[in-house]
Amino acid sequence: MKRKIIRISIKIFIIFISALLITCKSAKGPIVIGAPLATAFLYGWDAERGIKLAVDEINAKGGVNVGGKKRPFKVEVIDTRDLEAGVPVSEALLALEKLILEKKADFIVGGPVRSEAALAAMDLLSKYKKVSIITTGVLTPAYHRKVQKEYNKYKYCFRITSDVLVMAKEFMALFGQIKKGHGFSKVYIMAQDVAHARKGSGLMKKLLTKGGWKVLDMKIYPTGATDFSVGLNDAKKKGANVLFIWMDMPESSILLKQWSAMKLKALPIGFVNAAEQPSFWKATKGKGEYLLVNLVNGGNAPSNITPWTMKFANAYKKKYGLEPEGYGTSSSYMAIYVLKEAIEKAGTLESDAVIKALEKLTMMGVYGKIDFDDKSHQVIPSMDPKEGVVTGIIQWQKGKRVQVFPPKTADGKILLPPWMK
Repeated sequence: MKRKIIRISIKIFIIFISALLITCKSAKGPIVIGAPLATAFLYGWDAERGIKLAVDEINAKGGVNVGGKKRPFKVEVIDTRDLEAGVPVSEALLALEKLILEKKADFIVGGPVRSEAALAAMDLLSKYKKVSIITTGVLTPAYHRKVQKEYNKYKYCFRITSDVLVMAKEFMALFGQIKKGHGFSKVYIMAQDVAHARKGSGLMKKLLTKGGWKVLDMKIYPTGATDFSVGLNDAKKKGANVLFIWMDMPESSILLKQWSAMKLKALPIGFVNAAEQPSFWKATKGKGEYLLVNLVNGGNAPSNITPWTMKFANAYKKKYGLEPEGYGTSSSYMAIYVLKEAIEKAGTLESDAVIKALEKLTMMGVYGKIDFDDKSHQVIPSMDPKEGVVTGIIQWQKGKRVQVFPPKTADGKILLPPWMK
């Protein structure tokens, strides 16, 4: 009997010590941020850098206060490869599941980056009850619509960046400003043969026509195309005064070189991946000057949107040796600060509590006032950074990316190339 009592006592002691160790570990261990990103592409590597910059800043100040105990963030990045041609969505889902099961991610920030992969990942996030904040890629409005339609299932999914419908409205406001200021009315569209570019350009064609613009033509180019002269000559022949471009391939820099060499009297505007980066000026040897580019969120190039914006830009340059690189940078950085705020408000890492804190959150950030619609979990956009998050539409001027839209955040005016004056 005595031995039995001793054995039971030992078992109870072991259970107590194990529970104590688990409690200590959970109280003092890092909060793991899983970052599923297409790391070989701009929208992946700049997101990773934005995330890590914010994590370093927060950890340097002691970490996150979770119910009275400070805990650091830890980042686990995995390459989803979801922007690579021919890679199936299942690869991104396997990468995400690995972050959750093997890397023990507490939260997911970043991607998957491709819309189809992100939409498919929503079921995994629901299965494992993991709060996620999309920060890059994923421009489809279907993402937040799924949350709104099936809230209880997809309540774990948030997006701190824009969608294609918002971008189209912002482009239309810009076109309205240009039409009023310069009297332009004829537009020629050139798009890449990928789903988002075809759909985005098709939507712009409808909106521009409805808005009183004459859309002269819409040319679709295969990924990797290196000669755009036929389309440019056609635009010249038809009298275009605006050239609308939607491309995410690096060869778009060739298009701008050809546009400049022809001195085409059409102001280039668009969603042009290659032109988002600081290296674009060198890649085009300055021939990309005057191009207007939508960076989706403000702060993806140096600007003066809020007190946060230049502080972020300077910190990014100090850490990485170059300015913020384009879409995915400022949003990924802000997602970490937003998550920190929500965790501290919730006082726990428990998903439902963090979700409620995110729904109630309001804070000023790099690209304006950040808060989420509590039914769709989509960040709320605005043309005024005091009212919501703003876009960053820049124009290349004398080797710099100058914020020119929206008006309340503009650091300079839209300039025309000398051959258009």
